[in-house]
Amino acid sequence: MEAVYEWFRVFYQDTGINLTFIYDSYDRNRLLAGFWTTVWLSLVCLALSVVIGVIGAWAQGARSRALRWCVAAYIEFFRNTPPLVQLYFFYFAIGSIMPTTTNRFGLEEPVLNNVAWAIISLSFFAGAFNVEIFRSGIEAVPESTKEAAEALGYTRLQTYLEIVLPLAFRVCLPSLNNNLVNLVKTTTLAYAIAVPEMLYQANQIWSDSVNVPEMMTFLLIAYVFLVGVLVWGMNRWERSMRLPGFGS
Repeated sequence: MEAVYEWFRVFYQDTGINLTFIYDSYDRNRLLAGFWTTVWLSLVCLALSVVIGVIGAWAQGARSRALRWCVAAYIEFFRNTPPLVQLYFFYFAIGSIMPTTTNRFGLEEPVLNNVAWAIISLSFFAGAFNVEIFRSGIEAVPESTKEAAEALGYTRLQTYLEIVLPLAFRVCLPSLNNNLVNLVKTTTLAYAIAVPEMLYQANQIWSDSVNVPEMMTFLLIAYVFLVGVLVWGMNRWERSMRLPGFGS
């Protein structure tokens, strides 16, 4: 690999195209760390947003009017405000009134750090859309199917988890796929509160090496790759779960 690194160093000297994240070990490690942070942040937010969507869609049909109102208010709040504003609201407004703890150096630090707030904010943002996506799938399940489950003695929760949700999931997978793709792209907003994801690390590199075009090109390719892998996986999952009359 040293020969490859040296080639890119000479390539920079000959052409002026400065790919420090390839031939410089410090920049390479920083960018790799940012890439894996982006992957980890995306996976956690994807999982939590789906869980929020499933629970919220179930709560929309609850008998409690107060619960239904809370879910509606949550959806309207997160759908009608910009995700960056939400991120700042959680990190600066809510974070400032949270309790603090003493670290090993004897300094006060917040209980939740910037990474935790990014996960919370982005998960709630995507979860609000997922609630409506799952609701649309639930409404596509015939009432006769639900009535048959009730006739067999299923409770409302059992009907939802074992009958309605599996069928609704197949119907709403294309819309869910689209929202999850948007969520992966939205993780770049974590840069605004110094979460060391890929955009943040790329910014640190181009600030040191003044190679903005090269870093922006890499970021574009990297996100095309990440989103492409997600879309490929979701499409395969969608085809494997397809049933006649549901999701086809």
